[in-house]
Amino acid sequence: MFILDRILPFIFSYIRPFIKWFLHAFTRLSELQRICYGARAGASRTRQVERSLTLSKSYEIKRVVHDLDEVAPYADNRQLLEFSSRAARVVMKAKRIKNNVHPDFARLFSNCVSTIWGYRRLMHQVEQLRAEKYDSDNPEHEYRLLELWQLLMPEAPLTGRVSKQWQDIGFQGDDPKTDFRGMGMLGLENLLYFASAYNDAAKHVLLHSMHPTRGYTYAIVGINLTSMAYNLVKTGQAKTHFYNVVALHKQDFNSIEDFHKLYCYLFFEFDRFWMESDPRNIMDFREIYQAFEITKLEALHDENTIFKTNLVVESV
Repeated sequence: MFILDRILPFIFSYIRPFIKWFLHAFTRLSELQRICYGARAGASRTRQVERSLTLSKSYEIKRVVHDLDEVAPYADNRQLLEFSSRAARVVMKAKRIKNNVHPDFARLFSNCVSTIWGYRRLMHQVEQLRAEKYDSDNPEHEYRLLELWQLLMPEAPLTGRVSKQWQDIGFQGDDPKTDFRGMGMLGLENLLYFASAYNDAAKHVLLHSMHPTRGYTYAIVGINLTSMAYNLVKTGQAKTHFYNVVALHKQDFNSIEDFHKLYCYLFFEFDRFWMESDPRNIMDFREIYQAFEITKLEALHDENTIFKTNLVVESV
């Protein structure tokens, strides 16, 4: 199996030009046209376009891909859309695609380009948040931490900024700042988004975490799930979900809010998975966490997968 994994890509790269030539001669359409017209909108079409652009031998196409890689992480929405339109014009010229004969191609292709490089911009935004360390001397950081407490425990005012009360929502000690070292502000922003956008669901999960025998440390588990979401995005495993989100909601590209929603889904589903696993105690965490991660990775291998945040629970 290992030998096949090494040999098959080499064989494919060798015969790919002949396959493309045959299909072009038979259909009179370029590879990108066949993908845009024939593949289902979402992850299926976008992944195939991404692969085709990556493997392209055309100097013009390689140049526009390089330019997109350079500017996308820092581009605003308008700039990203402009670069997507420019990429369509370059491809149409390189592949001799006439707009009056193929009026839908530019739109379909541009949508894929904005989705692909919108995802790469999202990767950059997520990494920036992860790299931003929690700073107790930063008033904005402190305000957002206190806001998390107020959203989760509105009826129990904090007795002080440093307090054992933080352990009630699953931090390890009296001062939560030390728990954000691995995921930085990304961990806090995820916890805060869950508590604000899906307050009932967050409180529902918090209540489960306080179970006398099956409980767990809510905030620490939440930060672990931030790490899971971050790794899914960084490795590209999450492309299936994010590409389908864009197609389903007819967005131009993904936003940081889409990442927060993925996190909320993972937290809510992990809580369900944890309770159904009937753990003996918190010592079962790693085994259950890894089993949960495997189920999500397997789901993402299906190009139709989209994790929907329908986190509706009774008020608690």
